[in-house]
Amino acid sequence: MRIYLDNCSYNRPFDEQVDIVVRLEAEAKLYIQELVKENRLDLVWSSVNEYENNDNPFDEKRERIRTWKDLAVEQCTLNETILLKAGELMERKLRAKDALHIAASIYAGCDYFITTDKKILNKNIPDIAVVNPITFVEEYTNEK
Repeated sequence: MRIYLDNCSYNRPFDEQVDIVVRLEAEAKLYIQELVKENRLDLVWSSVNEYENNDNPFDEKRERIRTWKDLAVEQCTLNETILLKAGELMERKLRAKDALHIAASIYAGCDYFITTDKKILNKNIPDIAVVNPITFVEEYTNEK
């Protein structure tokens, strides 16, 4: 199974853990990380992840997130097909970076796009399952 995590997901464990939903999403994301490390999930990284992560003002967070690039089975670089798909997705009122993330995940043949961004989760996105980390873990463990 191929998955793509956007930068909101990568950053979730670093967020303030006061809210129960944030804590649960962080725990679910950490579980997903373990599945990737155990080669039970195939992670896809993109140049959009790279671009956003490079803008992270916190050195430690940026470096820890960057390590996931090396664990990815594919590193997807923006191309004309992705840009065209992102344009279509932006017609659904998605922000440009979000549309690029999703378009890259679709291009790479991912089964799931995992995000904690409610603005993305509330959209109907064709061609890929868009879920938060908690929902992904529920679906993954139910498939076993």
